[in-house]
Amino acid sequence: MSCRITELVLDCVDVERQARFWAAVLGYVEIGREDDGSIEIGPPQAGFGGLQPTLVLSPGGAPDRGKLPLHLDVNATDRDQDAELERLLALGATPADVGQTGEESWHVLADPEGNEFCLLRSRVAPA
Repeated sequence: MSCRITELVLDCVDVERQARFWAAVLGYVEIGREDDGSIEIGPPQAGFGGLQPTLVLSPGGAPDRGKLPLHLDVNATDRDQDAELERLLALGATPADVGQTGEESWHVLADPEGNEFCLLRSRVAPA
């Protein structure tokens, strides 16, 4: 027996904004809302329990600053890294400095609330 990651939960100040941002980044759609104000987004036609985890944007306080113990890595599916970087910046991502040397093959970015994530170089097949 083993477990599988089915959802990732991100505490947010502005749940709607974060849901729009991450849905656009990942090509996800809204699949549900909870009474507590959470919004769950996931892959179209798959929803919860599919092969890809869903993302739950949950109301929370101001994000903690400093290095997070977990971050997301994303890869483009239909364009090269430079084109995907332009798209993510246009969606509201911002460059983040975590002490990189400039020689890395990835870009460190922050979502609209400052949560860091990395855009890796490889292109992967869509799910």
